Amino acid sequence: MPKIKTRRSAAKRFRATGSGKIVRRKAFKNHLLQHKGTDRKRRLSTMAVVNECDEDNVRGMLPYL
Repeated sequence: MPKIKTRRSAAKRFRATGSGKIVRRKAFKNHLLQHKGTDRKRRLSTMAVVNECDEDNVRGMLPYL
């Protein structure tokens, strides 16, 4: 049986925690940061757990996660 390819774009965006959950970065922290508040930028810096309705799609893109 052949190996399944990993989607490289997804491999750069998601990773697994020790308990097996998938985490992602939050959006809106790339540019135009001068008008965003410090608290908002700090909140956007934290990792977020992928929603359970999207988790099957991510696991399909990352078969060896």
